Amino acid sequence: MSASPIDKANTPEEFKNLKVTKPAKNSGGIKALKSAVNHASKYMKPANAIKISTKINQKGGFDCPGCAWPDPDDERSSLGEYCENGMKAMSEEMQKKTIDDTFFANHSVEELAGLSDYEIGKSGRLSEPMFLAEGASHYQSISWEAAFKKVGDHLNALNNPDEAVFYTSGRTTNEAAFLYQLFVREFGTANLPDCSNMCHEASGSALSETLGIGKGSVTLDDLYKAELVMVIGQNPGTNHPRMLTALEKCKNNGGKIIAINPLPEAGLIKFTNPQSPIKLLTGGTKLTDVFVPITINGDVAFIKAILIKLLEKEETGGHVFDREFIDEHTHGYDAFVSDLKQFNFDDCLALSGVSKSIFDAVFDLVLNKKKIIVCWAMGLTQHENAVDNIRELVNLLLLKGSIGKEGAGTCPVRGHSNVQGDRTVGIWEAAPQAFLDKIESKYGFKPTTKHGYSVIDAIKAMNEKKAKVFFGLGGNFISAVPDTNYSAQGMAHCNLTVHVSTKLNRSHLVTGKEALILPCLGRAEKDYQKTGIQTQSVENSMGIVSSTKGILEPCSEKLLSEVAVVCNIAHATLKERSKIDWLQYKDDYNLVREDIQEVVEGFQDYNKRLKQPSGFYLPNGARVRKFKTKTGKANFSVNKLPEWKLKDSELIMMTIRSHDQFNTTIYGLDDRYRGVFNERRIIFMNREDMKIRNLEEHQVVNLTSEFNGKIRKANKFKVVGYDIPKNCCATYFPETNVLVPIDSYAHTAKTPASKSIIITVDANT
Repeated sequence: MSASPIDKANTPEEFKNLKVTKPAKNSGGIKALKSAVNHASKYMKPANAIKISTKINQKGGFDCPGCAWPDPDDERSSLGEYCENGMKAMSEEMQKKTIDDTFFANHSVEELAGLSDYEIGKSGRLSEPMFLAEGASHYQSISWEAAFKKVGDHLNALNNPDEAVFYTSGRTTNEAAFLYQLFVREFGTANLPDCSNMCHEASGSALSETLGIGKGSVTLDDLYKAELVMVIGQNPGTNHPRMLTALEKCKNNGGKIIAINPLPEAGLIKFTNPQSPIKLLTGGTKLTDVFVPITINGDVAFIKAILIKLLEKEETGGHVFDREFIDEHTHGYDAFVSDLKQFNFDDCLALSGVSKSIFDAVFDLVLNKKKIIVCWAMGLTQHENAVDNIRELVNLLLLKGSIGKEGAGTCPVRGHSNVQGDRTVGIWEAAPQAFLDKIESKYGFKPTTKHGYSVIDAIKAMNEKKAKVFFGLGGNFISAVPDTNYSAQGMAHCNLTVHVSTKLNRSHLVTGKEALILPCLGRAEKDYQKTGIQTQSVENSMGIVSSTKGILEPCSEKLLSEVAVVCNIAHATLKERSKIDWLQYKDDYNLVREDIQEVVEGFQDYNKRLKQPSGFYLPNGARVRKFKTKTGKANFSVNKLPEWKLKDSELIMMTIRSHDQFNTTIYGLDDRYRGVFNERRIIFMNREDMKIRNLEEHQVVNLTSEFNGKIRKANKFKVVGYDIPKNCCATYFPETNVLVPIDSYAHTAKTPASKSIIITVDANT
């Protein structure tokens, strides 16, 4: 009997060989260098590893397909402008091992689904298009022409365009993303869910409402010059290690750092810069001045406690607010103050789980600093009240006048390399009317104004059989989304599922009735087209657009670029009814950029400016105090406290990454900084919570979540006692995505609440 979609979607309930040591208190250093070298030498060809190390993130080189941390505008390290996890990302994407029809003939879909995510990813690079027929057990090779025709036939057979879902991963370049959304809109739908929906959508919603732009307002230079940097709900040591270099420069310039997070993370305790021989000898730089061990989802309460005390100081003659900035540039101050006075300081502090002594240390820094930057990531955005989290941070910055000036502002740190750029060029299920009008004016067709499916909506539509074709441009959809079992059932309802990918992942094994895997070039590979090797572009977390151009020969002659895949599918689907000459774009990407500059604000002279060694900055109103909000000013907001409560038997759980992981890609089985080795099926628990439940170290337990009457289970996890606040726990994703309810998400943003899941823990018997 064949495995069900649910069985294929979940990682095997098996243990490796768990070993636990004391968590690290220093990051980077020799161990980071050794790890990078080991991954490169193990998985890449030696010559390729050397080429990559000299060109990755360099001017005139290629952009790392990992995180979206910006490269310096000026000189870049001659020793290598990359981090440990950047080299792991390259070792994963540029594997020397390739897989073709012989591999798939020898391994059924069911067999592959029984592997761990780590084993699936290390199977090798995809080297030719593969097709899974209805009822078949094995993928088999298919020509590109037949694959394009199959996609076009399925799309054209739909009752209406809204029965198709077009997902996008953040690794997709500006050129491919623009053409992709253009094809989807000409096809007739706005169903463009993307990875933004699952990570920083709450940031975009909150920042657009309050500051008029859904992006951060700071530059790297601002980070160097900040007097105070607050890092909240973020683990840069693992997720974007090059950020630690910027924080180190801030410290060297006299800046202070506050880290607010349920877990103490090695990357924010101390950093030994691997590129500095002196630091390697002297032991590095202490980064965090005050660590705040906040309870999970206690952030609004803690920031509100700070605001209450700042207001008290202001009203007793303290002059701590930037009144000139508030009066000239903001709206809603009186309503904000009136609401703030309804809250009690002691109640807010208690809800945050932070001690008074730690609060006082934080408050003293906030009170006395004028150049403040707040950085955050998914620790703030993946809650039902995520938008409130971000708006409350903006309130703090507005009071201090720390928006639109040197060394101050907002810094949401994006996860994937071009997730911000994809949104900029049109990957958005709810695109603004001005953008749609530009599309109509340029191309002569009228895009639908109806908002399309976000990720949550798309999953529900597939389950309700309203969506019959799923197309994924990059990513590992099934392992990234919430409510794994429900999502897998939805995918299985589709007539066709298609994934454009560089390597095998679990989403290729949870399929519709028919399935296609379309292999594409990696970021480091040369993109040969009729007009020569093509250059593409990406946008980083700070709004800089820069070029990326591959340097390695493709691992297979049967690979196509994402641009070529999109153009051929658009041509095969729309045929003579299209108003666009799709095939011209794949021959010359300059033509794509010429179109982008006509449609998207800020891209004037795109091809010319892209040749600048450091790229160019896009317009950012918040950076210059030009707030494109409904009021024309920066808006204060009124925010509630979270309303969840725990029963005596319950814990609040957050999903996290290990150090050997980027998003859903598993590089290895070690979490070196947290002292966990050879295992991923673990749950970090407060030792007092373990004692109350009579649980011992490494005991096997089952996890259960209940939401709106529906029970979800994840079995066989080992307990690891850890320094985490009481009533809180943490697990790795995607192993526990099965516990994340599909209906628990951020208001106005629909970001899954993967960081605040109420669970019970019971001994496995």
